[in-house]
Amino acid sequence: MNRDYPLEKVRNFGIVAHIDAGKTTTSERVLFYTGMSHRMGEVHEGEATMDWMDQERERGITIAAAATTCFWTPTYDPENKDLKHRFNLIDTPGHIDFTIEVKRSLRVLDGAVIVFDGVSGVEPQSETNWRYADEEKVPRLCFINKLDRTGASFERSYKSILDRLTTNAVRMQIPIGEEDKHEGVVDLLTRTAYYFEGNLGSTIRTGEVPEHLKEDVEKYRHELIEKIIEQDEEAMNMYLEGKEPELTVLKKILRKAVIGNLITPVFTGTALKNKGVQLVLDAVVDYLPSPLDIPPTKGINPATGEEEIRNASDDEPFSALAFKVQSDPFVGQLTFFRVYSGTIEAGSYIYNSSTETKERLGRIVRLHANEREEVKKVFAGEIAAAVGLKDTKTSDALCDEKNPIILEKIKVPEPVISLRIEPKTKADQEKLGMALKRLSDEDPTFKVTTDQETLETIIAGMGELHLEVLVERMRREFSVDANVGKPQVAYRETILGTADVENKYIKQTGGRGQYGHVKIRVKPMDTSIADEDLPKNVKREDGLEFINSIKGGVIPQEYIPAVQKGLKEAMDRGVLAGYKLVNISVDLYDGTYHEVDSSEIAFKISASQALQEAVQKARPVLLEPIMKVEVVVPEQFMGDVTGNLSSKRGQIQGMEDRGQLKAVRALVPLSEMFGYTTQLRSMTEGRGNSTMEFDHYEVVPENVAKGIIEARGGTHR
Repeated sequence: MNRDYPLEKVRNFGIVAHIDAGKTTTSERVLFYTGMSHRMGEVHEGEATMDWMDQERERGITIAAAATTCFWTPTYDPENKDLKHRFNLIDTPGHIDFTIEVKRSLRVLDGAVIVFDGVSGVEPQSETNWRYADEEKVPRLCFINKLDRTGASFERSYKSILDRLTTNAVRMQIPIGEEDKHEGVVDLLTRTAYYFEGNLGSTIRTGEVPEHLKEDVEKYRHELIEKIIEQDEEAMNMYLEGKEPELTVLKKILRKAVIGNLITPVFTGTALKNKGVQLVLDAVVDYLPSPLDIPPTKGINPATGEEEIRNASDDEPFSALAFKVQSDPFVGQLTFFRVYSGTIEAGSYIYNSSTETKERLGRIVRLHANEREEVKKVFAGEIAAAVGLKDTKTSDALCDEKNPIILEKIKVPEPVISLRIEPKTKADQEKLGMALKRLSDEDPTFKVTTDQETLETIIAGMGELHLEVLVERMRREFSVDANVGKPQVAYRETILGTADVENKYIKQTGGRGQYGHVKIRVKPMDTSIADEDLPKNVKREDGLEFINSIKGGVIPQEYIPAVQKGLKEAMDRGVLAGYKLVNISVDLYDGTYHEVDSSEIAFKISASQALQEAVQKARPVLLEPIMKVEVVVPEQFMGDVTGNLSSKRGQIQGMEDRGQLKAVRALVPLSEMFGYTTQLRSMTEGRGNSTMEFDHYEVVPENVAKGIIEARGGTHR
């Protein structure tokens, strides 16, 4: 079976944005214009195709990333079959509580369309998503949406992109009118006006640039051309001689610059009123990369520890990354994977190099939101889902057993909020355990632990909405009724000082004893050093940096993993209030062993005890999650809002105009923000709204820490 689309005609991209910027509405327009759906589902009517979960339709938000495959021929040559492209599109959530969906999608996508609200411009989650795209070096296009709204301003939104995200952004279009006068857009490269008419904007009419915009078009076109030719010496020389390169040459240079993240093109329109979306799809074809345009995938050969690369080719050994696990009511567990090289057929066996296990790949499906199309084979550069993989989790590398490779894992944000959960009845007890396991397999930001003292089950996640949605899913999908406690802040503990500790674990019980002896040095971890820049003897995992400085075999090599395991277990419980320890560097520099009595368990216990003692001596402190808060209110309530945030230990970061409203940005501890939405409503007569997302952890002030530690029954020093 051969591939039906050449790789250069494939585009894997995501639609990404802050909540309510119009992401899902844009995705619905994409499905309609590409012929994948024959009617447009509207989010506000609870009928969006890509929001297929019941809760998504009820709440009017996207919770899970939805994947779909569709086809597009650019509007500038719709009859040219050679220009038809396959789009593998992922619509991602905008709410911060479901941020892992964006993070893991960007890990496997080649490009992204970032959607902005034409009134608000860059919003907090836009910045976070942009940072994720920067981390993965994903090329982007910007789409300033909702230009039909009252208070919309293309120029103000464009300026917010330049100020807060990138100076590489450049206008590709300018709007013809704004708010209720928004009629269409002008393409600066071709000096063409576009109007969207007929059935749901599907008929595109071109015309001359309106007279009142001609001056602006020439001014901004000049800026665009200059930005493009800066990327190519030959074009620059030609331009300096007074000759403008041809359109095809300019587009070719621009494509290369976009793929290299040197230029970010900005488009505009309104998805809800069906204006501008088709031209963004043209830009996806023209400027976003195919799998052949991005650098080869790098990984580590587990047998040799050496770096290997995989090119996007069907002829290379098979390699893929599982980036999402999803429970499906009809087929069981679906495992989404991105194929980087080679091919795989349904019914064959695949090797999971992360767990060193083999699994049979029963069926392969392509997804269209929650509908499935079965396929026999997938090729390099494609995104598909496997049915029936039981032991494969998010971030696992799938490959050819004879050519194993481990791919870079998806970095998962730590949960910031937790609550206690218990089954309502005895019958729910067993089902609760199964439901929690399934949900935590699906969502790596959802953690389940047991409190060692009370034996209660604790669930932790990214926010109140995140946990609320998961508890509701347990009730609907797994028929589990549960009682839940009040949300609690996920505090952390760390150290500010250093300490040297020696620990001997010796146990004589008649016959063979136990002997483990370690000397460790602890200090705060230097998080400014990237993981990939660490020396070979340094390993990082879950907030622990382990340095193996043992020389001359004073501790045999076979006991080193046991030492590491003991340290890792000790990190689960801090010394102040029992919260998890983070950002601690432990150097194992000396120790001894006994020929007969030494064992893995002895070294594990010795290391665990040593770390607990060292942390006590190294100035332990409590850390709390600090949230980035944005509040948008009418001007008359500004004083009340800023005063209230300051009373919550908040630091005001800035204020700006948002059309007729004012936006306040602040950093506030999460512990002060429970119930804030209700407070804000009463303060602003129901006219204010806020968004909140995790920013960083910070040391808790001593007077506040004392109360937290005493409430947990800990000891404050």
